[in-house]
Formats: sequence, C-alpha cells, structure tokens
Amino acid sequence: MQVHHIDHPLLAHKLTVLRKQETPSMIFRQVTEELVMLLAYEATRDLAVVDVDIQTPVTATTGKEIAKPRPLVVPILRAGLGMLDGMVRMAPTAEVGFLGMIRDDETLNIVTYAERLPKDLTGRHVFLLDPMLATGGTLAEACRFLYKRNARQVSAICLLAAPEGLQYLQENLNDIDMNLYIAAIDDHLDENAYIVPGLGDAGDRLYGVAG
Repeated sequence: MQVHHIDHPLLAHKLTVLRKQETPSMIFRQVTEELVMLLAYEATRDLAVVDVDIQTPVTATTGKEIAKPRPLVVPILRAGLGMLDGMVRMAPTAEVGFLGMIRDDETLNIVTYAERLPKDLTGRHVFLLDPMLATGGTLAEACRFLYKRNARQVSAICLLAAPEGLQYLQENLNDIDMNLYIAAIDDHLDENAYIVPGLGDAGDRLYGVAG
C-alpha cells in the first residue's frame, strides 16, 4: 500500500472550513465536493488512456481519452456519498457503484449489507470514497472485496486519516497494491474511535441527524 499525503494550501484551507463546528451542512457539502476534486486530480494521475484521432478547427491531431473499461467510483455508504459529486466532476465518464459496510457489534467483523457493483471487475480501476480513515477495518475489507472481484487497481480517497488506521492498513493490506490519497493525518483516535482533532461524524455533518 502506498500513502499519498497531499500537502497543498487549498486543501489545508478547505479542510479547516470542514473542521469548524459552526460550518453548516450546506457549506460542508460544498467544500467537501471541492476538496475531493483536488484529491481526485492527484488520484487520477495514473488513469489508463489511449490515443484518439480528432479534428480541431485548425487541423487533424492525436489526443488522449480515458481507456476502457471505464474507471469505477465506489462510495462507501453513507458518508462516502458526500464525496461522489466531486469525484464524478473530475471523471465524468466513470461509472458509479455503491458499497455498504458496517461493523457487527458482537463479532466485530465487517459485514457487507448492500452492494451495487459488477460481479466481475477485471481490468477496472476502482476509486473508493470514504471521508474518514479511523480504525481502517472498513476500508481494508472494502479493498479486499474489490480485489476478490478481480479489480485491476484500487485507489482510495479519504479526507482525514488517523495513525491507527494507517498502521492497520499497512499491516493488513501488505499483500495488496492499493493507493491511498488523503488531505491530512490527524493525531489519534479517542476512546470512541473518533479522529482527533477530526471534524466529527462526517455523515451527520453532511446530511444532518434524522430522527
């Protein structure tokens, strides 16, 4: 696994907006989209492309276009949905799948409760979206899930990561070629597995608390 910590003034500024407790959901969603677009720019550097002959208003030339099979964007429900718009703005030809995973409180195993993905991902570059890398268990299981379906490459995009989560991935995905793109590495996890200083519950910040 390779970790890419993208250190950029615009990322740092937008992340600060997300961290502020007083930032309303509407602004939180907008800034998340912008932040993901910046991370996606880096994460898509190694997308496969092919030559294509085109005609400009001046002459014929050879350009580049994203190769088939098209990349697949997979937000991990529910918070990952808040990152989807920013990602598909940067890769509009990508297809979109969905993956829902949750930790069983009794067994502590990661359970897949929903998925809408092709059965065979052979040749596909898959982009996993999850705002927070906390313990690392869900992201690791999602990665293995995709490789079991023969994904060619998996790139994960997270806004924040905790050192504990990064260590877990390094120890449990050492046999998998996965790239992780993050905007910041925070200090630690608290007793409730929240990232500190973090930004709170990303799903609640994006969508509010229904109930």
